[in-house]
Amino acid sequence: MKRILLLVFFLLFSLPTNAQNISLEKLLSAPFPAEILAAPTGNKIAWIQTERGMCNLFVAAAPDYHARQLTKYNQDDGQQLTSITWSADAKTIVYVRGGAANRSGEIPNPTSNPNGAEQAVWRIAIDGGEPVKISVGNAPAISPRGDVIAFLRRRQIFSAALNDTKEAKQLLQARGAASSLRWSPDGTKLAFVSNRGDHNFIGVYEVAGKSVHFPAPSVDEDSNPVWSPDGARIAFIRQPTTGMKILFTPERTAEPWSIIVVDCTSGQSKTIWRADEGRGSALHAIVAENQLLWSADDRIIFPWERDGWSHLYSVATSGGSPILLTPGAFEVEFATLSPDKREIIFNGNQDDIDRRHLWRVKTSGGNPQVLTSGTGIEWNPTATSDGKAVAFLASDARQPAHVAIKIGNEIRALTNAPADFPVQDLVEPQAVMIDATDGMKIHAQLFLPKNRGNEKHPAAIFLHGGSRRQMLLGWHYRDYYHNTYALNQYLASRGFVVLSVNYRSGIGYGLDFREALNYGASGASEFNDVMGAGLYLRGRNDVDGKRIGVYGGSYGGYLTALGLSRASDLFAAGVDIHGVHDWNVGIKTFVPNYNPLDYPKESKLAFDSSPMSSVDGWRSPVLVIHGDDDRNVSFSETVTLVRALRTRKVEVEQLIFPDEIHGFLLHENWLAAFTAASDFFERKLQK
Repeated sequence: MKRILLLVFFLLFSLPTNAQNISLEKLLSAPFPAEILAAPTGNKIAWIQTERGMCNLFVAAAPDYHARQLTKYNQDDGQQLTSITWSADAKTIVYVRGGAANRSGEIPNPTSNPNGAEQAVWRIAIDGGEPVKISVGNAPAISPRGDVIAFLRRRQIFSAALNDTKEAKQLLQARGAASSLRWSPDGTKLAFVSNRGDHNFIGVYEVAGKSVHFPAPSVDEDSNPVWSPDGARIAFIRQPTTGMKILFTPERTAEPWSIIVVDCTSGQSKTIWRADEGRGSALHAIVAENQLLWSADDRIIFPWERDGWSHLYSVATSGGSPILLTPGAFEVEFATLSPDKREIIFNGNQDDIDRRHLWRVKTSGGNPQVLTSGTGIEWNPTATSDGKAVAFLASDARQPAHVAIKIGNEIRALTNAPADFPVQDLVEPQAVMIDATDGMKIHAQLFLPKNRGNEKHPAAIFLHGGSRRQMLLGWHYRDYYHNTYALNQYLASRGFVVLSVNYRSGIGYGLDFREALNYGASGASEFNDVMGAGLYLRGRNDVDGKRIGVYGGSYGGYLTALGLSRASDLFAAGVDIHGVHDWNVGIKTFVPNYNPLDYPKESKLAFDSSPMSSVDGWRSPVLVIHGDDDRNVSFSETVTLVRALRTRKVEVEQLIFPDEIHGFLLHENWLAAFTAASDFFERKLQK
């Protein structure tokens, strides 16, 4: 007994001092805000906030902008809220509760509720009262007249009265799958995208005449319809038809995309702009309500990678040369119009490559003006209806995501972490550069344990998913990576040196880095970055080179498995969370009609770029974690891997969540997954 007590005493007090105040329960307890959106009038804002799995709608209004909870969902049931939509008078908010169906028509039901689950459109009055279910469906769009709401059900367009309980009716019978519902400013027309499989049309439904027409139809892929402020014209993006694309391979160029404007009275269309050949010829989207924004001075704002960076441009609706609005070696990510439609408010990583800050610029051009700066991270800006304040979401290295607002020169937080959240016990990650084994310079963030002394520590490499992601020097703006940042902090508190790697094919560093040569299914060139990260850690004086682990989810799970199968002598253990193990299976998940036999050269390269091709070299123990209703990475990927590893006598542990999807919906599952991952690393890598 004395020996046991001495061992417990030693383990407890040999850990960094902050470990006694940090737990995964606390780190994952912070409310996560999302989808903040200003009302069209009344200086109000709304956002969705998830706390310990309970997802609710919040509002705040001028002058004090005090946060007020509208809905009262109190169960960790995995039923998320999305699609905040304000009525024109700002008295009602419409939202969606529940996840989207998979290809089999199944709604996510991670609690395995015997009654099943549904995805439905709801409304709630701002002044109070209980939510009212409008109908099963998603993607709501409220008419500017305030009387009708259009939405999608089984990819068809339905409508219902906004303020009564009459049953919803199908608005029109149309071939194909509808999306992107856009009301005209006067509410007399509804534009939408009609996906016909190998081509898309823009459709316009006339409410009074109950008729549909498709302006400027072609064999190409039309998308992102946007109305002129007067409703007389409509613009949209046209991407030339390409046929089958092999996913997860670089696309640096394409047949150039263009912007079309149609006069709704005459029906005449005009191509007002077309991308140049070369860089920027392939469309790369930003985060916005629409990829095209129509300004009050009759200009179209759009994203373009002409110089190899994702920037905003402005072009007159009559055509002509575009104006670059956001010059510099950085990327724009979120963008929205100001209420008067004369400015763009956006965020990007200008002068701070591993963070995000807010800016504003006139739609006609000029020097962008800084809204936020410093060591924080800011995203999802939305201007209040009077234009005097900008609300946004923010975080930093220690403070988790929260709602903030800038009024004049003052910035204040509207929400906060729980009182017992260990803000002061967290470490600030350091920006480091590592050398990939082929010489490419790779950005990473290093988490060092506090009071680490002269001893050698175990280490863990974190590899994000996507791969179109970028980890930052603070709490992330996506809930998935907000959670993984928490795990990185927790591992550091337990004495691990943690390295979060922004490997090639991720975002934030320009087109050539994102569309890296031979990445993914075309050669797995990111493996050079994984090896470089391992060698960097092995070369540090504070790391025990024999105790380096690797973990990640989705694309990060793919790279984890690749590291373990190709370099078990470097990586002593790994945690593979819903990883891709055979690219041919992964591609088919997103493109059901993909047949590897039709592409023998490409499919062989895809398999050779997969962990399953090198599984004979896998010797290190691994923990696999997966939900069996995953819609992004087939559960069969993990089944196949485990079978192969067992045959080769590799030590495999598993944690399986029945009926859970890719980005876990249940808070309890996040907690269980990360508890298992940290426990696994401590058992395999700690002395």
